[in-house]
Amino acid sequence: MAIVEKVIDAPPQQVFAVLADGWTYSDWVVGTSHVRGVDDSWPQVGSRLHHRVGPWPFSLQDCSHVLACEPAHRLVLRARLWPAGEAIVDFTLEPLDGGRTQVRFREDFAAGPLRWVWTGLNGLVLRQRNKEMLNRLSDIATRQKTMR
Repeated sequence: MAIVEKVIDAPPQQVFAVLADGWTYSDWVVGTSHVRGVDDSWPQVGSRLHHRVGPWPFSLQDCSHVLACEPAHRLVLRARLWPAGEAIVDFTLEPLDGGRTQVRFREDFAAGPLRWVWTGLNGLVLRQRNKEMLNRLSDIATRQKTMR
């Protein structure tokens, strides 16, 4: 399990707007190289985002689907990357004074080989990846805030 947190200088509605735009995932989810399609109902429960992960020509195609959605507060996904496995990813957004948002991101491997090969080293790598992911999410959310 990997948990990272970040304060973003944008209100929860603005941060969630980035999460709700499935087409931006390859811009901020580290490792996602291409979004191939997004269900029209995204991010409603059951909707899917079709992605490609990893560098060409070794990239893998799969999809992630929404398990829970509470706009401007929480988004939970089952991120698939077979044959490596699946992870449950959970974004929680809490409003802070000054129009800021505390984002908490939790990732747990749920199925496949990745679930069984957890070590301190890959935990460290995953934590650094997830910190960078929240940095990118922050860049997009704050840029959108200033563009309005």
